Amino acid sequence: MELLVGLVTAVVLAVLIVLALVGRQHPQDSGYPLHASFSHIDGLSVGSDVRLAGVTVGHVRSMQVDPHTFQANIVFSVSPSIQLPVDSGAIITSDSLLGGKYVALTPGGDTNMLKPNGTISETQGAISLEQLLSKFIFSVTDSLQKKAAPAGQPGEALPSAPPAGVGAEPGVGQSAQ
Repeated sequence: MELLVGLVTAVVLAVLIVLALVGRQHPQDSGYPLHASFSHIDGLSVGSDVRLAGVTVGHVRSMQVDPHTFQANIVFSVSPSIQLPVDSGAIITSDSLLGGKYVALTPGGDTNMLKPNGTISETQGAISLEQLLSKFIFSVTDSLQKKAAPAGQPGEALPSAPPAGVGAEPGVGQSAQ
């Protein structure tokens, strides 16, 4: 009886491992590969979606840094049923404020189509949330500092403090003479 339970457990474990490995493969990976270079790909990873009009049409296959241009080069797949014009664009964007990143494709208007292993040259990298927040905070503090600064007419001298002892009452930080 114990041997039978052990064999059944081993078979179930083997089936789960096979399902996990098969489940990791995306159907769009059978599509044709395209290349694109970006200045920033913050948050993008291998397996991230490639979308066209909000519909997933492929996945990111690989990423690497070009040692000469210091650009992030990605290779992604696109479903064989999708033919993109050569002037198409690719933007790295996010699902939501805290969501994962994906590559959004924007088809161009050219009549020539990208071939497998073609390169999309119109790209826009990811926008960093931290950079946006720091710019916002800087602009708010800068505008608050400008409002707090004394307002004077251009060319008009700002009033200065009276010299020590002039117009001050004795006993307020000064001695009477």
